[in-house]
Amino acid sequence: MNNPFQDQLLKAGLVTKEQVQKARKSQSKKNKQQRSKKAKITDANSSAAQQVTKEKVKADREANLKKQEAIRKKAISSEINQLITQHRIERGEDCDIAYNFDHLGKIKRIYVNAQLKQTIIQGQSGIARIDGRYELVPRTIAEKIQQRNEKRVVLFDQDTQEKDENDPYSDYQIPDDLTW
Repeated sequence: MNNPFQDQLLKAGLVTKEQVQKARKSQSKKNKQQRSKKAKITDANSSAAQQVTKEKVKADREANLKKQEAIRKKAISSEINQLITQHRIERGEDCDIAYNFDHLGKIKRIYVNAQLKQTIIQGQSGIARIDGRYELVPRTIAEKIQQRNEKRVVLFDQDTQEKDENDPYSDYQIPDDLTW
């Protein structure tokens, strides 16, 4: 791989053999350095590409976890809906008593008859939300719903409330038929 230009200069006597060899060595050093720089650049590029790939894999995993969580929540919600529709307590035409209750900090209303109101007060029934409306369900079903999603059900305690010693009205019992 002789350089024809160097050969011509050597033949013409304008340069010596040592100068030609020195020029060849310096040229090969330059080529070697350039190759090592290219290798370093390709190493840097490949490490950057690996980093991007790792970040993409991590983002894909997170997106997958979010999708799986959404699927799990949807399955639980459909399971709760199925429990409510299968086990709801039917309310007939005679349900004309408005029963007010607190659900998620808001006052809600459901219409019941006297017997259903008594089961709610005694804690034998719970109130469950399905598709924006409220249905009565037996306590066992309400507890199952509460285990899956506590925001979808309202349960009232069976036991009586403990009395506060400092309450001046503790001797007076609140009537069950009080509407507010």
